[in-house]
Amino acid sequence: MVGFAAAIGRAKAAGAEISVLFLTHGCVDAATMWPWARGGYARAVARRRAEAERALEALGVVAVGWSDRPARHLWRELAEAEAEVRQGVCVAQPDQLWAPAFEGGNPDHDGVNAIASRFVAAGVSVLEFAEYNLAGGRPRINRFPSATGAEVELTLTDAERDAKRRAIGLYPSEAGNIGFTPVQRETFRPLPSHDYSRPPHTGRLWYARFQWVPFRHPMVDFTDPADVYAAIAAYLEGAAAMPLAPG
Repeated sequence: MVGFAAAIGRAKAAGAEISVLFLTHGCVDAATMWPWARGGYARAVARRRAEAERALEALGVVAVGWSDRPARHLWRELAEAEAEVRQGVCVAQPDQLWAPAFEGGNPDHDGVNAIASRFVAAGVSVLEFAEYNLAGGRPRINRFPSATGAEVELTLTDAERDAKRRAIGLYPSEAGNIGFTPVQRETFRPLPSHDYSRPPHTGRLWYARFQWVPFRHPMVDFTDPADVYAAIAAYLEGAAAMPLAPG
């Protein structure tokens, strides 16, 4: 959400109403935390929810759903997450959906993008927003792994950069993950036809870049990319045909 802060602001200035659906609560599951921290799991989840509520207020948007799903689980529960998206669509009645890019930055983001592709197939307008990836072996922030020619790049004004910094700062629990986020631009495009059966680019993916760590550090996502794209492909192959258009 804060990654799209300037786009949200410009859309609202043009008269749009923006709704947000939270498909995870943003924290890893208790089993992934350090053993001595697990007793504070409920507090950690509550803190993340409070941060999100402050960000909603700062951006002037509303939530149409809150999931109790831990982070790093959505890609394993795609059919269930799609049902939550459909419910959110019924509530908000949007004329367009926004989704994180299919870019290998986060396995849950790639899963959400695959869910969004089902809506494109039903004729719904969907935009994907670039956040972070490691295409070419180097960090690419707000740049897609490859271009289609349909990209739109927003160059943020001074006021927009300040507002985005403030929005990012509303998530102190994630300072180690998003504190690096530059605020010069935001980039989006109509969701293209991706091959979800394979990673979005060759080489190491962003979420796998620290998997060399020899112990299970909670901050390191040890998800196997092969498992992610096999799960997404199986979901898309097995998804029952259904009307997906809002309303």
